[in-house]
Amino acid sequence: MGVAKWFSVALIVVIVACGLGSRTVRGVQLSDGTVYFVQPPRLVSARTTFNQVGMWSSTYYFTISMPDNAGEPLYRVAIALRDKFDFPKFYLEETTAFEGTWRRRGQPFALTNLTRDKETQTLSITFDPPVPPGTTLTIGLHPVRNPRYPGVYLFGVTAFPPGEKSHGQFLGFGRLHFYRSTDGFY
Repeated sequence: MGVAKWFSVALIVVIVACGLGSRTVRGVQLSDGTVYFVQPPRLVSARTTFNQVGMWSSTYYFTISMPDNAGEPLYRVAIALRDKFDFPKFYLEETTAFEGTWRRRGQPFALTNLTRDKETQTLSITFDPPVPPGTTLTIGLHPVRNPRYPGVYLFGVTAFPPGEKSHGQFLGFGRLHFYRSTDGFY
């Protein structure tokens, strides 16, 4: 066996032995047990089906991209309105989540433990099972009605990996703009 060929074989053995040849990326866990994403998810977009104030039957869509190298699946998402002066009430039981975007819906994800914290005005959505890395997903929230006042509403989105002590990664603000109706009702 030539030196170059021997070196190539030895390098492959070292890579496989060290686990570098594996495509599985593990999350980060600190000594105190706190779990982090290696590469955090990304908030891709936020949109509403109706942008008039006071409108009934709207859906707010938040699309999140889980990178292949996230290291951990997505276990929970928290969505909170930045300025809590007109936080809409939501039909929690109608919350949906599915693979893909609002225009290209894929398989639904099972949800559990949907909660609203009235003090912090935060909605919490838990996935059962967690959403694997490499997935684009969309969460659909169904408000009773849109806010009463026109303006830009910023919904902060935070993602959590599984674990008793998981670190939430703030993904950014989903921006929804609501306008006054032209028919004079709001």
